[in-house]
Amino acid sequence: MDFLAILREAVTITLFVFSMMVFVDWLNVRSRGRMKQALRGRRWREYTLSSFLGSTPGCLGAFMNVSMYVHGLIGFGALVGGMIATSGDAAYIMLSLFPGKALLLFAGLFVAGIVFGPLADLIAKRLGIRPCEECDLQAIHPEEFEKGRWETLRATLRHPSPTRILFFLFMIALLVITVLGIVGPEGWGWMRITLIILLSLGTLLSLSSSEHYLKEHIIVHILRRHTLRVFLWTFGALLVISFLPSEEAVHTFIQAHMLWVFLFAGLLGVIPDSGPHMIFVMMFASGLVPFSVLFVSSFVQDGHGMLPLLSVSLRDSLRVKAFNLVFGLAVGGVLYLFGF
Repeated sequence: MDFLAILREAVTITLFVFSMMVFVDWLNVRSRGRMKQALRGRRWREYTLSSFLGSTPGCLGAFMNVSMYVHGLIGFGALVGGMIATSGDAAYIMLSLFPGKALLLFAGLFVAGIVFGPLADLIAKRLGIRPCEECDLQAIHPEEFEKGRWETLRATLRHPSPTRILFFLFMIALLVITVLGIVGPEGWGWMRITLIILLSLGTLLSLSSSEHYLKEHIIVHILRRHTLRVFLWTFGALLVISFLPSEEAVHTFIQAHMLWVFLFAGLLGVIPDSGPHMIFVMMFASGLVPFSVLFVSSFVQDGHGMLPLLSVSLRDSLRVKAFNLVFGLAVGGVLYLFGF
């Protein structure tokens, strides 16, 4: 177990979630709720958008879906569909090993997200499930942006409050350590660039937003209430995952129990990490398991995408995983029967 590596990964995920939540909250407040109105009540837009974000490589799209969900911008079914479409960091491995079949898989998961999102909403309604009651980030205050950005910025630079100064220095520190590669994604890929852009937006908001918005929305609600919990849940989950059996041990088990391969692929997908899923990626690349097994594993697992939701609602996290597990096993079984 590499404790420092786990700590770095937890910090990286937390930074992405924090910056995404700030970005989504800013969009919603800046539009005075019009962003929410453009999505809610138009379910197919929610399903399509969340599935598209989920089907993008990496966990960034899943983090965005969680941020929109806890802000009330998309519903439970859209979140389920987005997590179905998400393959996490395993997407990069699949693209490098079998790009053609990987693109086919991503397209299938995208369609599945759109199909099963409304089905999840229908079932949730029949069961009386009322998700995301723990979070209410979508409150809109028209006075937040009554002044122009430059007017607020000039007033801030003349007489900055101690809170604003401290938060500004905090954001600058996050930017510096991300640029230097101390935390955040390794290498100058699009994920690091995206994180730097989002952190830069947060830094600008620390200067140009109203005092109320800075304190109540960013510091009190997002930073104190959510970000710390995201880090603790993420670090704890990654720590537990580090004690799981090695990939070689799991690989041997699957070879000896092929009749249980679908159930095992689905159950491993419940774990909030792309690592266990790599077993099926490598086995498929080696021709040891059919496409249907890889599809089940990809269907249920969502990389680290579920970790931020754990900090908001454990109950909703379990519900999403339960829906995806049942749907994934059903679809995988059909594909297997048809010889895929």
